[in-house]
Amino acid sequence: MTLLNNERTLAHEVVEDSNPTNNTDFQTIINRRLNRRSILKGGTGLTAAAFFGALPLVGCSEDDDSSIVGDDDNAAIPAQGDLKRPDTLKFEAVAHSTADTMTVAAGYKAEMILPLGTPLNSGIEDWKDNREQSAESFEWRMGDNHDGMWFFGKNGNAYDAKASENSLLVMNHEYVNSSELSPFGYYVTQDNDAAPIFQNRRLASDVRREVNCHGVSVVELTRRADGMGYEMVPDSKYNRRITSSTTAQLAGPVAGSALVKTKFDPTGYQTRGINNNCGAGLSPWGTYLTTEENFLGVFARGQDASQLSAGDNYARERYGATENFPGWEYLWHTPEAKDAKIADEFSRWDMTAVGASAAEDYRYGFNTFGYITEIDPFDQNSIPQKRTALGRFAHENCAYAPVEQGKPVVFYMGDDARGEYIYKFVSKAMWSNLDIGGGLKAGDKYLNDGTLYVAVFNEDGSGEWKALVHGQNGLDAFNSVLPFNGQDEVLVFARAAADAAGATKMDRPEWVSVSPMTGDVYVTLTNNKYRGVRDDQPVSASNPRSYQSSGKALGNDNGHIIRWAEAGGDHAATSFEWDIYLFGAPSDLSAENLSQLNDNNDFSSPDGLYFDPRGVLWIQTDDGAYTDTSSCMLLAALPGKVSDGSMTTTSAGQSTRVGTSASNDNIKRFFVGPEGCEVTGITMAPDFKTLFINIQHPGNTWGAVAGGSIPRSATVMITREDGDVILAESFDTADSTT
Repeated sequence: MTLLNNERTLAHEVVEDSNPTNNTDFQTIINRRLNRRSILKGGTGLTAAAFFGALPLVGCSEDDDSSIVGDDDNAAIPAQGDLKRPDTLKFEAVAHSTADTMTVAAGYKAEMILPLGTPLNSGIEDWKDNREQSAESFEWRMGDNHDGMWFFGKNGNAYDAKASENSLLVMNHEYVNSSELSPFGYYVTQDNDAAPIFQNRRLASDVRREVNCHGVSVVELTRRADGMGYEMVPDSKYNRRITSSTTAQLAGPVAGSALVKTKFDPTGYQTRGINNNCGAGLSPWGTYLTTEENFLGVFARGQDASQLSAGDNYARERYGATENFPGWEYLWHTPEAKDAKIADEFSRWDMTAVGASAAEDYRYGFNTFGYITEIDPFDQNSIPQKRTALGRFAHENCAYAPVEQGKPVVFYMGDDARGEYIYKFVSKAMWSNLDIGGGLKAGDKYLNDGTLYVAVFNEDGSGEWKALVHGQNGLDAFNSVLPFNGQDEVLVFARAAADAAGATKMDRPEWVSVSPMTGDVYVTLTNNKYRGVRDDQPVSASNPRSYQSSGKALGNDNGHIIRWAEAGGDHAATSFEWDIYLFGAPSDLSAENLSQLNDNNDFSSPDGLYFDPRGVLWIQTDDGAYTDTSSCMLLAALPGKVSDGSMTTTSAGQSTRVGTSASNDNIKRFFVGPEGCEVTGITMAPDFKTLFINIQHPGNTWGAVAGGSIPRSATVMITREDGDVILAESFDTADSTT
């Protein structure tokens, strides 16, 4: 038996790096084999396309169980209405903390709900600390490592964007803490006579349990009798798990492509499972958009390069799948099974080409993961749709720009790996308010046909979107990065297409959110240990820091948040202007504290990001660089707009633009999680009286049953002690610890 040290934090700490290109930031297409680079130096002038517009009000219709009900001012995200954004943040900032409890601002209450293993229906026993729950029972339990989520107001049997009494809370489960799920811990047997990827084998029951703990949970909630917060509705017909075994439909240009044909579906239209679901988003018509991020970790690849084309080999390696790659510690491909059907249950996680054709193995199973997947929580019989037109990469989340009648729908996305890119998708179909409540049919209309773009951030504060369309920007059969023979190849190998288009390598693009006040788009760039260290990732205006902190090596240890304004206020535009909203840093790291953070608001490694409909920006952290001082946290912020700050120069000598300095009025620490955790996933009830966040991989015994020792991820429900709107007024008492 092998017990991995600190298994809880394994997937949390692993960040896939597979960008071998020598793309110089801010330049045009170059050959990936070039070794020398040049850096464009531009002017320092920046004129912001500052524009202000309220979140549009869209109409709706009452139809069947999956419709949205209400009057003409109902919308997928409720408009601001009478609730305005605060002028200043008046609550008392939460202090740094490394305790094994959670701390929230004075006057608020933080309560844990829906921890790992919670049964969604009766007849399933409660979670027990002995971890002897059957693998199969997790098809009807809360999964592990809660992440992105959304609160879907419910009125009768339909979605109502303004309803707060009853709802469906839909959330992701990103990965598993293997040693805390199985009664045997992380159990591995050694088989040194097997092929390299099979030398460590796992139990079938453990793998099934983990497969069922990935994916998405749909849980019906109702307001508690005292009016404070919510409780689960047991046995609701909407309570549902979608896991790594659930059949999913491939939709859009890749559906039916030879690149996604497998033994499971030789036609290339279906696959099994959604995986490593990280951030999330809402569609303008009221469905849930979940993302597949670190899908690489559950797959293995043996020695098969000689059986594949040079293009196939490069395309696999571009996503981290080199030869003799056993995957991360999941090892889902390794359980032994004599029965052919059971064997197929596990062999689908092995992408090695072993058959005479793709229809006889799972060489292309890997290509069926890494997509934005749409789920209709109000239609419990619907099949999740993998929207391939939005590209395949390590999706962190998906955020749409405010929609406008007769104009395209625009979605923004980040690829969370060091040196990867920022993307947007512009629908071919023009938005119609009549599609509110249209469910997956509306998704077919807006998400299956459109243009995928990748971002280039220029040194002078300008930027451009490069279309990833077959036949444009060199994306054809003669491309020197990777030959592209059709749009299906461009989308399946979106990273390579972005390489060829000359996209800007960023410091781990994660969550995206769009300001309802200005329309500016914000993206967290969590950190990057390679920035200014590797020749292919030098400092640049949009990624300007490389420094040493607390004896650690050079790199961007604390991350930053970048933002941009699209030209003319048009989110479908192909040019933009940008600046850096905030630099993460300890307040005493004077040379790198370029946003002038203090003890009340300093942070490191921004990750989750969410504008509530009033325009308050909530920032979450996933950090390993500042945790000696404080556990991961949630901050509230009141941003301005692009170009509201000044020029600055980093310690690396790089000039860049930074937004208005931080102050106690415009950003404060609102919540600190328990030791060892990540604070992630965020949504708010439409009446602004309940804020939901998630806690992943907590340390010590946070989330454990009474008297238990197994920590569990869970959702945290934050309410005002007086039941009023969150951030409605200030409090003067001491911090409140729950």
